[in-house]
Amino acid sequence: MSDYDFDFRQLEVFCKVVDLGSFSKAAKEVYLAQATVSERIANLEKRVGVRLLDRLGRKISPTRAGEIFYRQAGKLLEMKKLARMEMEEYLGLQKGVVKIGGSTIPGEYILPRLLGKFQEEHPQVSIDLTVADSREIEALVSAGGLEIGVIGYQDVAPGLDRYELWEDELVLVVPGNHPWAGLESVSWPELARQPFIVRERGSGTLKIMEEYLTRAGISSLEELSVAARLGSSTAVKEGIKAGLGVSILSVRAVSTEVRLGLLKAIRLTGPRLTRHFHLIQDNRRSASPLCRALLDFFLEEAR
Repeated sequence: MSDYDFDFRQLEVFCKVVDLGSFSKAAKEVYLAQATVSERIANLEKRVGVRLLDRLGRKISPTRAGEIFYRQAGKLLEMKKLARMEMEEYLGLQKGVVKIGGSTIPGEYILPRLLGKFQEEHPQVSIDLTVADSREIEALVSAGGLEIGVIGYQDVAPGLDRYELWEDELVLVVPGNHPWAGLESVSWPELARQPFIVRERGSGTLKIMEEYLTRAGISSLEELSVAARLGSSTAVKEGIKAGLGVSILSVRAVSTEVRLGLLKAIRLTGPRLTRHFHLIQDNRRSASPLCRALLDFFLEEAR
């Protein structure tokens, strides 16, 4: 007979493996060794009496039984979370951990300063900040790995609430000794003749730039002389300084280098290339009191 006397930790580990499709990624999220995660899943399957996960090479996916178990395990974990939050509200607790995410620009240039200010008001709160591209942050919020995220585009998946935050301007960035360094603006036809560095797929900066290119009558990035595709704003900046090419970046990302004369920010002719960062939250999940406090803090700071 199957033994269903498992604990919440086992359920948490199982759900994390399903969410991430990987034992190694789940192990990092739950702060366990990969071998320990595998052992816990094996023990859980033994207790339930049926295989819950299919190991398809490096990809892990739930069996039909696993899908049923995952759905019910999620409900139990949500009940546990609700019980904890109600007790926290009743006791007026202002301590704990909030897991949030930020795409590259807000994650590296905006959130650290604001989180420092938030912790001045809530000194017992610990912030766990994940920085990745916008698409990955959106996926993590949808999967429940993060309570809230701040990303660089507004078209988000169903089930996510979105709140507009801070405006950002994207500018053409060239080396400080580039022939264009003394110009105030550059046109798109001129830009098409320069070696160009683009961000990786999933970047909010890339998504906004592609939308702007379409409005400018340029059908795709292929019309630019793409010299490289790099995975972060920091890598792009280093590529520009090394003479690999020019690029379009957030003015926030290059403010220090521009001030030191290492890089020059130039506006493109035509309308300003702007966007807003957006806070996203999964409306299918209950936000913890600390998460709600942080959300309200961000919205107040954005006003």
